Amino acid sequence: MDDQQLLRYSRHILLDEIDIDGQTRLLQGHALVIGAGGLGSPAAMYLASAGVGRITLVDHDTVDLTNLQRQIMHTTARVGQPKVESGRQALEQINPGVQVTALAERVEAERLRALVAQADVVLDCSDNFATRHAVNRACVAAGVPLVSGAAIRFDGQVSVFDPRQEASPCYACLFPPEREFEEVQCSTMGVFSPLVGIIGAMQAAEAIKLLAGIGRSLAGRLLILDAREMEWISITVGRDHQCPVCAQRHAHQA
Repeated sequence: MDDQQLLRYSRHILLDEIDIDGQTRLLQGHALVIGAGGLGSPAAMYLASAGVGRITLVDHDTVDLTNLQRQIMHTTARVGQPKVESGRQALEQINPGVQVTALAERVEAERLRALVAQADVVLDCSDNFATRHAVNRACVAAGVPLVSGAAIRFDGQVSVFDPRQEASPCYACLFPPEREFEEVQCSTMGVFSPLVGIIGAMQAAEAIKLLAGIGRSLAGRLLILDAREMEWISITVGRDHQCPVCAQRHAHQA
């Protein structure tokens, strides 16, 4: 690190758990952020401010006026722009030392698997089960930890699915792909503005911990927030040994 970096990241370096070594790992890290909306905005902004060296933003949507109530990475002046381009501008203004790749596309299949394989950590900030399951499958196949968040109305949740750990479940262990879950969207149900900030910031915190190699991640635990009462519930989540996504991988590891 040069003198400017030592000064910029001094408050991290003062933490014994991070220090120079942990901050260096952040600077060398690569985070893939799927979704540049309500959750992706605070998550990506904290990753950039913390000095995560490479951030890849993926989102096929454009900035809409209705987004600005909660998607803090975007501005009124950037309505109509691709969200990833708006996000890239915001992140580079926060920290010009971070390399931001903006992909204005809907990534699927081989393209998604290739992007995941290049990352050190993946943050799923999407808003639908199909994308979440696709990202989870790619993370399990590549052995890359996944930080998953969701928020709707006043309810939020966050967890980590780490295929590098034998005991860690994957997203499909918790939400089996063959089971039908009600798909709800902010456009029809609404969402409490600060809720996505809380969950997105927690996703960033978990990703930073994973990259820096500090603390205990949320692997095996699901945190659920009721923002009306501001009450958290922590649920222990175990692996499904018959899981169609991760069971075969763990069998090969055994």
